[in-house]
Amino acid sequence: MWQIGGNKLESSQYLEIFIDESVEHLDTLYEQLMELEKSPDEIQIIEEIFRAAHTLKGMAATMGYDELAGLTHTMENIFDAIREEKLTVETEMMDVLFHAVDTLNAIVEDIASGGDGKRDVKEISAQLEQIEKGEVLTTSTSTENEKSTEQKDEQFHLELDEFQITILEESKEQDYNHYNIIVELSEDCLLKGARAYMVFELLEKHGEIIHSEPSVHDLEEENFDYSFALLFVSKEQADDIKGKVMKVSEVRDVIVEPFSLEQYKHEQEEALHAKEIEEKETKATTASQQKKSTKEQQTPNASVSAPTKTIRVNIERLDILMNLFEELVIDRGRLEQISLELNHPELHETVEQMSRVSSDLQNIILTMRMVPIDTVFNRFPRMIRQLARELNKDVEIEIIGAETELDRTVIDEIGDPLVHLIRNAIDHGIENPEEREKLGKQREGKITLEAYHSGNHVFVEISDDGAGINKEKVKNKAINRGLLTAAEAETLTDQQVYELILTSGFSTNEEVSDVSGRGVGLDVVKNTIESLGGSISIDATPNEGSRFSIQLPLTLSIISVLLIELQKEKYAIPLSSIIETAILKRDEILSAHHNKVIDFRGQVVPLTFLNDLFEVPQMEEEDEFVSVVIVRKGNKLAGLVVDSFIGQQEVVLKSLGNYLTNVFAISGATILGDGEVALIIDSNALVK
Repeated sequence: MWQIGGNKLESSQYLEIFIDESVEHLDTLYEQLMELEKSPDEIQIIEEIFRAAHTLKGMAATMGYDELAGLTHTMENIFDAIREEKLTVETEMMDVLFHAVDTLNAIVEDIASGGDGKRDVKEISAQLEQIEKGEVLTTSTSTENEKSTEQKDEQFHLELDEFQITILEESKEQDYNHYNIIVELSEDCLLKGARAYMVFELLEKHGEIIHSEPSVHDLEEENFDYSFALLFVSKEQADDIKGKVMKVSEVRDVIVEPFSLEQYKHEQEEALHAKEIEEKETKATTASQQKKSTKEQQTPNASVSAPTKTIRVNIERLDILMNLFEELVIDRGRLEQISLELNHPELHETVEQMSRVSSDLQNIILTMRMVPIDTVFNRFPRMIRQLARELNKDVEIEIIGAETELDRTVIDEIGDPLVHLIRNAIDHGIENPEEREKLGKQREGKITLEAYHSGNHVFVEISDDGAGINKEKVKNKAINRGLLTAAEAETLTDQQVYELILTSGFSTNEEVSDVSGRGVGLDVVKNTIESLGGSISIDATPNEGSRFSIQLPLTLSIISVLLIELQKEKYAIPLSSIIETAILKRDEILSAHHNKVIDFRGQVVPLTFLNDLFEVPQMEEEDEFVSVVIVRKGNKLAGLVVDSFIGQQEVVLKSLGNYLTNVFAISGATILGDGEVALIIDSNALVK
């Protein structure tokens, strides 16, 4: 597959495949390095790492990415030495190997974003060679800082227009200083746009921002990673500017360097000259390639290139496709209703065929948008490893249900809240090894990350076996802040007390931590989750640990439901929540702890009477029999008492709009085939 021509014109058609496969091999390297640190003598892990590195090296060399191939080759030598027992796995070695894979990942990301994959890898390569030779590692702090600055500079490509150049020339005549400023935000920053705005507002008090990269619009929309560059004109000194910007919350680092307009103009001229040469070479290569292709087409046995296996589709196009299909589903329901009313055999047969085809089409569209949550989870093991080392703690992570799928739009948004919760668990939840030992716990703390489907939702739970939450400390803090009175605090349940920590600015920590954020509390996490239509709940036990449970919608616009009736009103219950339906005699309903329950296959299941819950007017006398829908959330069951079952149907889930938010036990509405509107019941809210 990779035996192709070396020039870039020929290899460009393989770029998409190269990037996809490189990402897979890098994920393998990350995962297997984590396993290697736990089991350094496991030869199977070394073999897996060696294969991934060897394949990546070959692909990079074939595509002409020399730095990527060279660094991978140097890593490969170390893995080969470990395999042959010439080297033993040590912590310091692992740190360098992780750093090397991070560098490889950065190169691949640069290539994926349209870059040339060029990066200075001399420092990390030298460290790897020292390890291979068994020498003591030596690092130069100044060299690393210079390298960091160069890498940050490479992220941003400065292009000034004539107006901006004129401003710079005039300001220079008035003795203004010109600075290139790179601002790096903390990786746990959840409001990147707001932080960028605060930096802009601060700087504009002391000068003028001539240019920003990314653009102001992209910064406002948070279309950037964690750093941005500014061209700044001011009479302030560089150290003063850096000191002021560093005071902005969640700013991790600031680089302020003099900007030379003369050097910029010189570089632009050189770039223009190089571009002209490249265009000439490209034209010549294209002409040669076209000539070669013509000859191959004339040859009977000319080889035919393999078809492309994957394509990338803009998520907006999938959104448009989904909206069109939603309308099709509504029309399909209407056709099915008309077909039943007319009782026309040929029409009925055609509608059935259309239903089958549209169902297949629906499955394909939904599958296209679904992404395993593993794409978010796979970053956490190495993040936890790094944070644990910084805090001198021993922490392991267990991941359950990484294959659980979510809509791409939710996947894109849920990463930052999970990072913040995990950082808090390590920083505030897990105790130091010595403290855990005194408490009779294992020195190594444990964080469990679990995802699972329940009904029309996905649940993500982050739990730890740390100190838990001090209820009294939370209450006292809330009273001191005026959130509630001492009398009110005594009436709160445990869960209500825990939820107080989700209040804006609430923190029981006496000191601000760089790990879990500078003053940004869990309220940001809560707001982000609620903006996705989800919710968060907290449970904790002192000295045993805490559990944060996040409920997220699948955002599947089309769902299968069971239509039910409450008197003359129609409601829908998502089929994925339902275990079974049953019809029982009223005398089979029992009472326990002032609640109505039934015996369902030997298990006591509480009942919820939906007529009472939704205050549906009683127009008919109570029947001797009751219809019950058994629903599940996780391992908990509940019985929903309804008046009658209508049947199964696929419906389009519509939002209730901006005026009806957080309506209890209702997740949306749908339009039925006869034009009637039915509310969709959120059964998860009814399972206690």
